[in-house]
Amino acid sequence: MIYLNDEEYVVCRKKQVEIFSFSGKPVPLVIKTIEWTPDQMEKGGYQHFMLKEIYEQGQAVSNTLENKIDHVQGIVNIPELAPHFEKLKQVSSISIVACGTARHAALVGKYYLEKFARVAADVDFGSEFRYRDPILNPKSWTLLISQSGETADTLAAQKESKLKGVPSLAICNVRESTLARESDVVIYTQAGPEIGVASTKAFTTQLVVLYLFAVQLGLLKGSLSEQQARELTSEVQKLPFLIENTLAMESKIEKLCTQLQKKNFFFFLGRDVNYPIALEGSLKLKEISYAHAEGYPAGEIKHGPIALIEKQVATLILSPQALSTEINPDPMSAVIYEKMMSNLQEIKSRGGMILSIGSGEDKKLQDQSDYYLGIPKTTWALNPILLTLPLQMIAYHIAVGRGTDVDKPRNLAKSVTVE
Repeated sequence: MIYLNDEEYVVCRKKQVEIFSFSGKPVPLVIKTIEWTPDQMEKGGYQHFMLKEIYEQGQAVSNTLENKIDHVQGIVNIPELAPHFEKLKQVSSISIVACGTARHAALVGKYYLEKFARVAADVDFGSEFRYRDPILNPKSWTLLISQSGETADTLAAQKESKLKGVPSLAICNVRESTLARESDVVIYTQAGPEIGVASTKAFTTQLVVLYLFAVQLGLLKGSLSEQQARELTSEVQKLPFLIENTLAMESKIEKLCTQLQKKNFFFFLGRDVNYPIALEGSLKLKEISYAHAEGYPAGEIKHGPIALIEKQVATLILSPQALSTEINPDPMSAVIYEKMMSNLQEIKSRGGMILSIGSGEDKKLQDQSDYYLGIPKTTWALNPILLTLPLQMIAYHIAVGRGTDVDKPRNLAKSVTVE
Protein backbone atom coordinates (compact mmCIF):
# COMPACT_ATOMS: atom_id res chain seq x y z
CA MET A 1 0.00 0.00 0.00
CA ILE A 2 1.34 3.43 -0.98
CA TYR A 3 -0.05 6.75 0.24
CA LEU A 4 -0.55 9.23 -2.61
CA ASN A 5 -1.59 12.19 -0.45
CA ASP A 6 -3.71 12.96 2.61
CA GLU A 7 -6.87 11.58 0.95
CA GLU A 8 -5.89 8.65 -1.28
CA TYR A 9 -3.75 5.50 -1.27
CA VAL A 10 -2.69 2.90 -3.86
CA VAL A 11 -2.99 -0.87 -3.51
CA CYS A 12 -0.62 -2.82 -5.80
CA ARG A 13 -1.50 -6.44 -6.61
CA LYS A 14 0.08 -8.92 -9.03
CA LYS A 15 -2.21 -8.09 -11.94
CA GLN A 16 -3.69 -4.71 -11.11
CA VAL A 17 -3.26 -1.39 -9.35
CA GLU A 18 -6.17 0.28 -7.55
CA ILE A 19 -6.60 3.68 -5.90
CA PHE A 20 -8.88 4.14 -2.88
CA SER A 21 -9.97 7.07 -0.77
CA PHE A 22 -9.39 6.83 2.98
CA SER A 23 -13.09 6.03 3.32
CA GLY A 24 -12.48 2.87 1.26
CA LYS A 25 -14.21 4.00 -1.94
CA PRO A 26 -12.41 3.19 -5.22
CA VAL A 27 -11.08 6.20 -7.16
CA PRO A 28 -11.37 5.92 -10.97
CA LEU A 29 -8.03 5.66 -12.81
CA VAL A 30 -7.55 8.11 -15.67
CA ILE A 31 -4.74 7.21 -18.07
CA LYS A 32 -3.02 10.20 -19.67
CA THR A 33 -0.31 10.12 -22.32
CA ILE A 34 2.86 12.17 -21.80
CA GLU A 35 3.65 14.06 -25.00
CA TRP A 36 7.43 14.17 -24.51
CA THR A 37 9.31 12.35 -27.28
CA PRO A 38 12.47 10.17 -27.09
CA ASP A 39 14.38 12.83 -29.07
CA GLN A 40 13.72 15.35 -26.32
CA MET A 41 15.43 13.04 -23.82
CA GLU A 42 18.72 12.84 -25.75
CA LYS A 43 21.58 15.33 -26.19
CA GLY A 44 21.07 15.72 -29.93
CA GLY A 45 24.75 16.30 -30.66
CA TYR A 46 25.38 18.80 -27.85
CA GLN A 47 28.16 18.16 -25.35
CA HIS A 48 25.78 18.49 -22.40
CA PHE A 49 22.04 18.49 -21.77
CA MET A 50 22.38 21.93 -20.23
CA LEU A 51 23.75 23.45 -23.45
CA LYS A 52 21.03 21.73 -25.48
CA GLU A 53 18.39 23.11 -23.14
CA ILE A 54 19.85 26.62 -23.32
CA TYR A 55 19.45 26.44 -27.10
CA GLU A 56 15.91 25.07 -26.81
CA GLN A 57 14.65 28.20 -25.08
CA GLY A 58 13.33 29.91 -28.20
CA GLN A 59 11.16 26.90 -29.04
CA ALA A 60 10.21 26.41 -25.39
CA VAL A 61 8.95 29.99 -25.15
CA SER A 62 7.01 29.52 -28.42
CA ASN A 63 5.35 26.47 -26.86
CA THR A 64 4.53 28.45 -23.72
CA LEU A 65 2.86 31.20 -25.75
CA GLU A 66 1.04 28.80 -28.07
CA ASN A 67 -2.36 28.52 -26.39
CA LYS A 68 -2.27 31.59 -24.14
CA ILE A 69 -2.95 34.34 -26.68
CA ASP A 70 -6.16 35.19 -28.55
CA HIS A 71 -4.65 35.84 -31.97
CA VAL A 72 -7.90 37.33 -33.31
CA GLN A 73 -7.95 40.00 -30.60
CA GLY A 74 -4.15 40.13 -30.34
CA ILE A 75 -4.34 39.92 -26.58
CA VAL A 76 -3.41 37.56 -23.72
CA ASN A 77 -6.11 35.02 -22.92
CA ILE A 78 -5.07 32.14 -20.63
CA PRO A 79 -7.79 29.46 -20.90
CA GLU A 80 -7.00 27.89 -17.53
CA LEU A 81 -7.97 31.15 -15.81
CA ALA A 82 -11.33 31.64 -17.56
CA PRO A 83 -13.47 29.82 -14.92
CA HIS A 84 -11.91 32.01 -12.21
CA PHE A 85 -12.18 35.47 -13.80
CA GLU A 86 -14.71 36.78 -11.28
CA LYS A 87 -12.61 35.68 -8.30
CA LEU A 88 -9.46 37.11 -9.85
CA LYS A 89 -11.14 40.48 -10.32
CA GLN A 90 -11.51 40.61 -6.53
CA VAL A 91 -7.95 39.53 -5.64
CA SER A 92 -6.25 42.04 -3.32
CA SER A 93 -2.90 40.35 -2.72
CA ILE A 94 -0.85 37.42 -3.96
CA SER A 95 1.68 35.36 -2.02
CA ILE A 96 4.22 33.82 -4.39
CA VAL A 97 6.00 30.76 -3.02
CA ALA A 98 8.92 28.92 -4.61
CA CYS A 99 12.43 27.54 -4.02
CA GLY A 100 15.78 28.06 -5.72
CA THR A 101 15.63 29.18 -9.33
CA ALA A 102 11.82 29.22 -9.27
CA ARG A 103 11.99 31.77 -6.45
CA HIS A 104 14.04 34.08 -8.65
CA ALA A 105 11.28 33.81 -11.25
CA ALA A 106 8.84 34.66 -8.45
CA LEU A 107 10.78 37.85 -7.63
CA VAL A 108 10.50 38.97 -11.26
CA GLY A 109 6.81 38.04 -11.13
CA LYS A 110 6.35 40.41 -8.19
CA TYR A 111 7.50 43.31 -10.37
CA TYR A 112 5.16 42.23 -13.18
CA LEU A 113 2.12 41.85 -10.92
CA GLU A 114 2.61 45.14 -9.15
CA LYS A 115 3.30 47.10 -12.35
CA PHE A 116 0.70 45.57 -14.68
CA ALA A 117 -2.05 44.43 -12.30
CA ARG A 118 -1.42 46.84 -9.38
CA VAL A 119 -1.81 43.91 -6.97
CA ALA A 120 0.40 43.69 -3.88
CA ALA A 121 2.65 40.63 -4.13
CA ASP A 122 5.07 39.15 -1.63
CA VAL A 123 7.60 36.39 -2.29
CA ASP A 124 8.44 33.62 0.16
CA PHE A 125 10.91 30.78 0.26
CA GLY A 126 8.91 27.56 0.21
CA SER A 127 10.83 26.42 3.28
CA GLU A 128 9.77 29.50 5.29
CA PHE A 129 6.18 30.21 4.24
CA ARG A 130 4.26 28.00 6.64
CA TYR A 131 6.49 28.74 9.63
CA ARG A 132 5.80 32.46 9.72
CA ASP A 133 1.99 32.06 9.95
CA PRO A 134 1.34 34.16 6.82
CA ILE A 135 -1.56 36.60 6.82
CA LEU A 136 -3.96 35.37 4.15
CA ASN A 137 -7.49 36.68 3.63
CA PRO A 138 -10.44 35.56 1.46
CA LYS A 139 -9.26 37.89 -1.33
CA SER A 140 -5.70 36.52 -1.26
CA TRP A 141 -4.33 33.98 -3.71
CA THR A 142 -1.25 31.83 -3.34
CA LEU A 143 0.89 31.40 -6.45
CA LEU A 144 3.24 28.40 -6.35
CA ILE A 145 6.06 27.84 -8.84
CA SER A 146 7.91 24.56 -9.37
CA GLN A 147 9.46 22.95 -12.45
CA SER A 148 8.83 19.40 -11.25
CA GLY A 149 5.70 19.98 -9.21
CA GLU A 150 7.21 17.71 -6.55
CA THR A 151 9.27 20.22 -4.54
CA ALA A 152 8.58 19.24 -0.92
CA ASP A 153 8.68 22.73 0.62
CA THR A 154 6.47 24.20 -2.10
CA LEU A 155 3.95 21.40 -1.63
CA ALA A 156 3.92 22.08 2.12
CA ALA A 157 3.19 25.76 1.38
CA GLN A 158 0.35 24.73 -0.91
CA LYS A 159 -1.11 22.62 1.89
CA GLU A 160 -0.85 25.53 4.33
CA SER A 161 -2.65 27.78 1.88
CA LYS A 162 -5.38 25.19 1.42
CA LEU A 163 -5.88 24.90 5.19
CA LYS A 164 -6.42 28.66 5.35
CA GLY A 165 -9.05 28.48 2.60
CA VAL A 166 -7.03 30.46 0.07
CA PRO A 167 -7.14 29.56 -3.66
CA SER A 168 -3.87 28.30 -5.10
CA LEU A 169 -2.49 28.78 -8.61
CA ALA A 170 0.42 26.60 -9.73
CA ILE A 171 2.95 27.32 -12.47
CA CYS A 172 4.48 23.98 -13.33
CA ASN A 173 6.19 22.06 -16.13
CA VAL A 174 5.23 18.47 -15.30
CA ARG A 175 1.70 17.33 -16.01
CA GLU A 176 -0.10 15.35 -13.32
CA SER A 177 2.55 16.25 -10.75
CA THR A 178 1.45 16.52 -7.14
CA LEU A 179 1.43 20.34 -7.21
CA ALA A 180 -0.64 20.37 -10.40
CA ARG A 181 -3.19 17.94 -8.93
CA GLU A 182 -3.50 19.67 -5.57
CA SER A 183 -3.83 23.28 -6.80
CA ASP A 184 -7.10 24.97 -7.73
CA VAL A 185 -5.63 26.20 -11.03
CA VAL A 186 -2.51 25.14 -12.91
CA ILE A 187 -0.79 26.85 -15.83
CA TYR A 188 1.76 24.61 -17.54
CA THR A 189 4.93 26.20 -18.86
CA GLN A 190 5.21 23.57 -21.64
CA ALA A 191 9.00 23.78 -21.56
CA GLY A 192 9.44 20.08 -22.34
CA PRO A 193 11.76 17.76 -20.42
CA GLU A 194 14.66 19.43 -18.63
CA ILE A 195 17.40 16.88 -17.86
CA GLY A 196 20.22 19.13 -16.63
CA VAL A 197 20.04 19.74 -12.90
CA ALA A 198 20.63 23.49 -13.29
CA SER A 199 17.38 24.93 -14.61
CA THR A 200 17.48 26.92 -17.87
CA LYS A 201 14.43 26.73 -20.13
CA ALA A 202 12.13 25.97 -17.19
CA PHE A 203 13.16 29.31 -15.68
CA THR A 204 12.62 31.40 -18.82
CA THR A 205 9.22 29.82 -19.47
CA GLN A 206 8.20 30.50 -15.86
CA LEU A 207 9.02 34.17 -16.48
CA VAL A 208 6.88 34.16 -19.62
CA VAL A 209 3.90 32.63 -17.79
CA LEU A 210 4.25 35.20 -14.98
CA TYR A 211 4.32 38.00 -17.58
CA LEU A 212 1.18 36.66 -19.28
CA PHE A 213 -0.60 36.14 -15.97
CA ALA A 214 0.18 39.70 -14.85
CA VAL A 215 -1.13 41.12 -18.15
CA GLN A 216 -4.29 38.99 -17.92
CA LEU A 217 -4.86 40.07 -14.31
CA GLY A 218 -4.22 43.71 -15.21
CA LEU A 219 -6.93 43.48 -17.88
CA LEU A 220 -9.39 41.85 -15.47
CA LYS A 221 -8.80 44.45 -12.77
CA GLY A 222 -8.80 47.39 -15.18
CA SER A 223 -5.28 48.55 -14.40
CA LEU A 224 -4.33 47.93 -18.05
CA SER A 225 -6.36 49.18 -20.99
CA GLU A 226 -6.93 46.84 -23.93
CA GLN A 227 -4.56 48.99 -25.97
CA GLN A 228 -1.81 48.62 -23.36
CA ALA A 229 -2.43 44.88 -23.09
CA ARG A 230 -2.27 44.47 -26.88
CA GLU A 231 1.09 46.19 -27.01
CA LEU A 232 2.43 44.04 -24.15
CA THR A 233 1.11 40.95 -25.96
CA SER A 234 2.69 42.03 -29.23
CA GLU A 235 6.07 42.54 -27.55
CA VAL A 236 6.15 39.13 -25.85
CA GLN A 237 5.38 37.42 -29.18
CA LYS A 238 8.73 38.74 -30.45
CA LEU A 239 10.54 36.91 -27.68
CA PRO A 240 11.46 33.64 -29.50
CA PHE A 241 13.17 35.68 -32.25
CA LEU A 242 14.98 37.86 -29.68
CA ILE A 243 16.13 34.73 -27.84
CA GLU A 244 17.68 33.28 -31.00
CA ASN A 245 19.54 36.56 -31.60
CA THR A 246 20.83 36.57 -28.04
CA LEU A 247 22.05 32.96 -28.24
CA ALA A 248 24.17 33.95 -31.25
CA MET A 249 26.63 35.50 -28.75
CA GLU A 250 27.86 32.11 -27.57
CA SER A 251 31.24 32.12 -29.37
CA LYS A 252 32.04 35.54 -27.89
CA ILE A 253 30.98 34.36 -24.42
CA GLU A 254 33.04 31.16 -24.68
CA LYS A 255 36.16 33.19 -25.49
CA LEU A 256 35.46 35.64 -22.67
CA CYS A 257 35.10 32.81 -20.16
CA THR A 258 38.74 31.78 -20.62
CA GLN A 259 39.49 34.99 -18.69
CA LEU A 260 36.57 34.83 -16.28
CA GLN A 261 37.33 31.30 -15.06
CA LYS A 262 40.60 32.56 -13.58
CA LYS A 263 38.74 34.75 -11.07
CA ASN A 264 38.20 33.72 -7.46
CA PHE A 265 34.97 35.55 -6.75
CA PHE A 266 32.04 36.97 -8.72
CA PHE A 267 29.52 39.72 -8.01
CA PHE A 268 26.30 39.99 -10.03
CA LEU A 269 24.63 43.39 -9.74
CA GLY A 270 21.27 44.60 -11.02
CA ARG A 271 18.52 47.01 -10.13
CA ASP A 272 14.73 46.93 -10.30
CA VAL A 273 13.35 43.98 -12.30
CA ASN A 274 16.90 42.92 -13.25
CA TYR A 275 17.99 42.40 -9.64
CA PRO A 276 16.43 38.89 -9.44
CA ILE A 277 18.38 37.99 -12.57
CA ALA A 278 21.58 38.92 -10.72
CA LEU A 279 20.54 36.37 -8.10
CA GLU A 280 19.81 33.76 -10.76
CA GLY A 281 23.11 34.36 -12.58
CA SER A 282 24.97 33.97 -9.30
CA LEU A 283 23.11 30.76 -8.47
CA LYS A 284 23.80 29.23 -11.89
CA LEU A 285 27.53 29.88 -11.54
CA LYS A 286 27.62 28.42 -8.03
CA GLU A 287 25.59 25.35 -8.98
CA ILE A 288 27.71 24.09 -11.85
CA SER A 289 31.19 25.66 -11.55
CA TYR A 290 31.43 25.74 -7.72
CA ALA A 291 32.77 29.29 -7.95
CA HIS A 292 31.97 31.68 -5.10
CA ALA A 293 29.39 34.14 -6.42
CA GLU A 294 26.95 36.62 -4.91
CA GLY A 295 23.98 38.46 -6.42
CA TYR A 296 23.04 41.89 -5.05
CA PRO A 297 20.80 44.82 -5.79
CA ALA A 298 23.39 47.30 -7.04
CA GLY A 299 22.36 49.98 -4.55
CA GLU A 300 23.42 47.68 -1.70
CA ILE A 301 27.02 47.29 -2.83
CA LYS A 302 28.16 50.23 -0.68
CA HIS A 303 26.51 48.73 2.41
CA GLY A 304 29.32 46.27 3.05
CA PRO A 305 30.01 44.09 -0.02
CA ILE A 306 32.23 46.68 -1.71
CA ALA A 307 34.89 45.80 0.88
CA LEU A 308 35.50 42.61 -1.12
CA ILE A 309 36.33 44.35 -4.40
CA GLU A 310 39.90 43.81 -5.65
CA LYS A 311 41.69 42.59 -8.79
CA GLN A 312 40.69 38.93 -8.41
CA VAL A 313 36.99 39.81 -8.19
CA ALA A 314 34.86 39.93 -11.37
CA THR A 315 31.69 42.02 -11.26
CA LEU A 316 28.91 41.48 -13.77
CA ILE A 317 26.88 44.66 -14.26
CA LEU A 318 23.37 44.02 -15.60
CA SER A 319 22.31 47.32 -17.14
CA PRO A 320 20.16 47.04 -20.27
CA GLN A 321 18.17 50.07 -21.30
CA ALA A 322 14.44 49.62 -21.86
CA LEU A 323 12.44 50.47 -24.95
CA SER A 324 9.76 52.95 -23.90
CA THR A 325 6.56 53.56 -25.86
CA GLU A 326 3.77 56.08 -25.70
CA ILE A 327 1.29 53.43 -24.59
CA ASN A 328 3.61 51.77 -22.06
CA PRO A 329 6.18 54.41 -21.02
CA ASP A 330 9.07 53.58 -18.70
CA PRO A 331 10.21 56.88 -17.15
CA MET A 332 12.49 55.17 -14.61
CA SER A 333 14.69 53.36 -17.12
CA ALA A 334 17.06 56.29 -17.69
CA VAL A 335 17.31 56.99 -13.95
CA ILE A 336 18.18 53.36 -13.15
CA TYR A 337 20.73 53.25 -15.98
CA GLU A 338 22.60 56.28 -14.58
CA LYS A 339 22.60 54.78 -11.09
CA MET A 340 24.09 51.57 -12.50
CA MET A 341 26.81 53.64 -14.20
CA SER A 342 27.59 55.18 -10.82
CA ASN A 343 27.89 51.72 -9.22
CA LEU A 344 30.16 50.65 -12.07
CA GLN A 345 32.49 53.58 -11.41
CA GLU A 346 32.67 52.72 -7.71
CA ILE A 347 33.83 49.19 -8.52
CA LYS A 348 36.20 50.28 -11.27
CA SER A 349 37.93 52.78 -8.98
CA ARG A 350 38.73 49.92 -6.60
CA GLY A 351 40.41 47.75 -9.24
CA GLY A 352 37.67 45.22 -9.85
CA MET A 353 37.24 43.60 -13.28
CA ILE A 354 33.93 44.56 -14.93
CA LEU A 355 31.80 42.68 -17.43
CA SER A 356 28.75 44.71 -18.40
CA ILE A 357 25.65 43.43 -20.16
CA GLY A 358 23.67 46.19 -21.83
CA SER A 359 21.42 46.78 -24.82
CA GLY A 360 22.82 46.73 -28.34
CA GLU A 361 25.95 48.79 -29.00
CA ASP A 362 26.00 50.81 -25.79
CA LYS A 363 29.24 52.81 -26.26
CA LYS A 364 29.02 54.47 -22.87
CA LEU A 365 28.85 51.15 -21.07
CA GLN A 366 31.46 49.55 -23.32
CA ASP A 367 33.97 52.34 -22.70
CA GLN A 368 33.72 51.97 -18.93
CA SER A 369 33.92 48.16 -18.84
CA ASP A 370 36.69 45.62 -19.32
CA TYR A 371 34.30 43.44 -21.31
CA TYR A 372 30.87 44.08 -22.78
CA LEU A 373 27.96 42.01 -24.10
CA GLY A 374 24.94 43.56 -25.79
CA ILE A 375 21.54 41.84 -25.79
CA PRO A 376 18.87 42.91 -28.31
CA LYS A 377 16.94 46.03 -27.34
CA THR A 378 13.58 45.24 -25.81
CA THR A 379 11.10 46.40 -23.17
CA TRP A 380 11.50 46.73 -19.41
CA ALA A 381 9.55 43.53 -18.77
CA LEU A 382 11.38 41.37 -21.34
CA ASN A 383 14.92 42.52 -20.48
CA PRO A 384 15.16 40.05 -17.54
CA ILE A 385 14.40 37.12 -19.85
CA LEU A 386 17.05 38.07 -22.40
CA LEU A 387 19.59 38.89 -19.66
CA THR A 388 19.22 35.35 -18.34
CA LEU A 389 20.63 33.77 -21.50
CA PRO A 390 24.20 35.15 -21.46
CA LEU A 391 24.40 34.44 -17.72
CA GLN A 392 23.46 30.80 -18.35
CA MET A 393 26.15 30.57 -21.02
CA ILE A 394 28.75 32.23 -18.81
CA ALA A 395 28.04 29.72 -16.04
CA TYR A 396 28.16 26.86 -18.53
CA HIS A 397 31.47 27.79 -20.17
CA ILE A 398 33.20 28.59 -16.87
CA ALA A 399 32.07 25.20 -15.56
CA VAL A 400 33.30 23.41 -18.68
CA GLY A 401 36.62 25.25 -18.40
CA ARG A 402 36.95 24.11 -14.78
CA GLY A 403 36.14 20.51 -15.67
CA THR A 404 33.04 20.06 -13.51
CA ASP A 405 30.12 17.74 -14.26
CA VAL A 406 27.79 20.33 -15.80
CA ASP A 407 24.65 18.19 -16.01
CA LYS A 408 25.04 16.54 -12.60
CA PRO A 409 26.74 18.97 -10.22
CA ARG A 410 27.84 17.56 -6.89
CA ASN A 411 25.41 17.39 -3.95
CA LEU A 412 22.42 18.52 -6.06
CA ALA A 413 19.25 16.79 -7.26
CA LYS A 414 16.92 17.83 -10.07
CA SER A 415 13.87 17.74 -7.82
CA VAL A 416 14.15 18.38 -4.09
CA THR A 417 11.50 16.01 -2.75
CA VAL A 418 12.51 16.10 0.93
CA GLU A 419 12.59 19.02 3.34
